Amino acid sequence: MTGGSLKGALARWRAEVLGPALGGLRTGVAGPDLFTPLDVVPGEDLDDVRIPERIGFPGEPPFTRGVQPTMYRGRHWTMRQYAGFGTAEESNRRYRYLLSQGQTGLSVAFDLPTQMGLDSDHPRARGEVGRVGVAIDTSSDMDRLMDGIPLDGVSTSMTINSTAPILLALYVAVADARGVPRSALRGTVQNDVLKEYVARGTWIYPPGPSLRLFTDLLSFCVEAVPRWNAISISGYHMREAGCTAAQEIAFTIGNAIAYVEAARARGMDFDRFGPQISFFFNVHNDLIEEVAKFRAARRLWSDLTAARFGSKNPKARAMRFHCQTAGATLTAQQPLTNVVRVAYQALAAALGGAQSLHTNGYDEALALPTEEAATLALRTQQVLAHETGVADVVDALGGSWAVEATTDRLEAEARATLARIDGFGGMVPAIEQGFVQREIQAAAYADQLAVEEGRRVVVGVNRYAAAAEELPALLRVDDALEAAQIERLRAVRAARDGARANACLLRVARAAQGKDNLLPPLVEAVQAQVTLGEISDVLREEFGEHQEVKTL
Repeated sequence: MTGGSLKGALARWRAEVLGPALGGLRTGVAGPDLFTPLDVVPGEDLDDVRIPERIGFPGEPPFTRGVQPTMYRGRHWTMRQYAGFGTAEESNRRYRYLLSQGQTGLSVAFDLPTQMGLDSDHPRARGEVGRVGVAIDTSSDMDRLMDGIPLDGVSTSMTINSTAPILLALYVAVADARGVPRSALRGTVQNDVLKEYVARGTWIYPPGPSLRLFTDLLSFCVEAVPRWNAISISGYHMREAGCTAAQEIAFTIGNAIAYVEAARARGMDFDRFGPQISFFFNVHNDLIEEVAKFRAARRLWSDLTAARFGSKNPKARAMRFHCQTAGATLTAQQPLTNVVRVAYQALAAALGGAQSLHTNGYDEALALPTEEAATLALRTQQVLAHETGVADVVDALGGSWAVEATTDRLEAEARATLARIDGFGGMVPAIEQGFVQREIQAAAYADQLAVEEGRRVVVGVNRYAAAAEELPALLRVDDALEAAQIERLRAVRAARDGARANACLLRVARAAQGKDNLLPPLVEAVQAQVTLGEISDVLREEFGEHQEVKTL
């Protein structure tokens, strides 16, 4: 974009960027397409280089104001409620219910054994099967999970990391069996292992092999599943662990740089694979800071990809992201108050330009959400989208002195942290030396101290507490579901062609030992009813297991 008058820059944007997108406006959308200072001082030919160059316009670099020219005037963000518990059948019922209530995308939560590469009958899985997500061991499980759901008609996000290649292989295998073209599949696998080492803990393999698995999955998606996001680089969990808004930007983009550099080292072209990279951010309580955070992150990513990777493809430079309201802000005390917190956080996500959103249930500080709580969380998004008018205005807070100043501050702080990461030689060495972990721990300690000293108010906890509270009805996962899942898993093993399964596992091992892409043999293996745990064990044998970095 070149400098010059605001009026001229705005006219160019309307002709070149907005014009081609106008055919996709939602029915009934009216009013100005974009607010600028010209709406306050009409007729003036303002020569404000900062607005065209630094803040820009929606749908083009630096994307401060949004990644699409019409944003929600074209279509609303995807309402993607995160859900999963018990067996595939239990979770499928919840998905179909939410879709019937107006949810527009699926978001699958997996149990800890699935995340850790353990079959449901593994001794270490005992008591955890189906507890914090759905148990998936085989392609039969995945088929039941998606029963009655058109794979070519819905976008599916899967929150899975160390075992992401296996879960994508399972999804592809089900699509193949149903005759759904791989090119028609839409969705995301989180596939962000680097943040597991610093904030979440569901790692399996060391960083080197984990990056290899990422690049194999990315390459497979570019060639075979072009509408699938091969990674959702997640700041969410680092924010949940206690980092600040600026650190969330920096650490997320630091991880993204590491992934991009790993792919480029494999000879991949960023301008080709960049559009299949997505991001995942937290939405905290400070509305102004959160809106500014999203704007700063978009601008920083756009500038950085041009400077570091020489990107000339606007679609690769556009940071598309999913948001989830902040689980760490939910309180077990006075849980209905969480409805208010979630609503404000959802508003920040919409004002900040998120592409999809999950709103937490009010009871999630106590248990997995009940159907009632999940429905109310979805209704929160629907009221925001259809009744508040927020979706009819692009970047409604753009130009606010508070928002623009906070955007600049967060970007500057994130750049400073990225410079420190570069000093370690990149994100992987910074993680290996404990820098990122120490920064998050220090921020979390400072925040907790502020709560305990009363400098940060948490309603219902350190102020306005209630003497006695009646807890809402909670979702309980039936213990019998674990036994049923184990029985089904063992039946699948008994019925499959054992020789074929063993041959498939051997091909996986050979691919892991060499440089061939692992995804094709993984798809073959799960088609032969090889289990997630069996594949993970083969990879453990070849890659080893990560050992946690001690930071204290």
